[in-house]
Amino acid sequence: MDPNSAAIAQPAFTEPFRIDSRELEAGEFRRQRSRFRDWVAPDSELGFTPAAGRYHLYVCRACPWAHRTLIGRALMGLEDAISVSFVDPIRDARGWAFTGGGYEDPVNGFQLLSEAYVASAPDFSDRVTVPVLWDKESGRIVNNESADILRMLSTAFAPFAVHPVVLYPPRLAKAIDALSENIYQNINNGVYRAGFATSQRVYERAVERLFAALDDLDLRLADSRFLFGSEPVETDWRLFTTLLRFDVVYQIHFKCSLRKIAEYPNLWPYLRDLYQWPGVRGTVRFDEIRAHYYRTHGAINPTGIVAVMPALDFDEPPGREQLG
Repeated sequence: MDPNSAAIAQPAFTEPFRIDSRELEAGEFRRQRSRFRDWVAPDSELGFTPAAGRYHLYVCRACPWAHRTLIGRALMGLEDAISVSFVDPIRDARGWAFTGGGYEDPVNGFQLLSEAYVASAPDFSDRVTVPVLWDKESGRIVNNESADILRMLSTAFAPFAVHPVVLYPPRLAKAIDALSENIYQNINNGVYRAGFATSQRVYERAVERLFAALDDLDLRLADSRFLFGSEPVETDWRLFTTLLRFDVVYQIHFKCSLRKIAEYPNLWPYLRDLYQWPGVRGTVRFDEIRAHYYRTHGAINPTGIVAVMPALDFDEPPGREQLG
């Protein structure tokens, strides 16, 4: 199968904002629309053609959206082709920052990630988000939408991959997009819609939708090792970064308290299976994840106390290899 067969196609979805704000009631979380949506492709009209060493990722290891791109980079073996900088997981009113001690920007010397946004669009005044795909050649942001970047890593950048994998097989494209949409609405963004709700009705509705979706996936995984068979695809990794943070953060911090992932008979070993997949464990930093959520969201956790790490064994054998 040609890993470049979908290199030009932009995803049909527009994550991470797909709900018309006019349809949201008072107290419901509204996610900001991604501003930069240009595409790296051989025939890019803006000149963003694939090349090794030209592009740079700005990420936070604590952020589930940015984590997707780190996983895609690791799975493909693109570490030498695409450089990366990490921002400090503790974010203050200035936004994501490079504070030293492993949180530096050797490409541009920025102190704040907002500098990248202003350099790309001087009128930018919205909230600064990660991940960011930066073009060193033109000195501007190409894309700040995690779904787009993950797709590009497995398609447009496949020629530079040390060990390329097919995360978006053309024969499953429509099914992947449909399930990814459902997972985004009800799970990836669902935990935020629960955690940042400011009315009881909105919170309870978000939690109901969240666990209904988790219940459905648990049933789906009863007879399938991964969401689409014996190998993980893009949708698995989009789900993984939320499941990984669920018992560690969302179950407590975002009041997603109906059940824990560790209580699901299939989702919990599935999560461990993905965590133990070659190259993935090294992208996970539970210390940064916990510090970011518990110490950054003052409106939810004003004391800044970081909850202790749950007693979870992510290294326990998942025992799912026999499933198709």
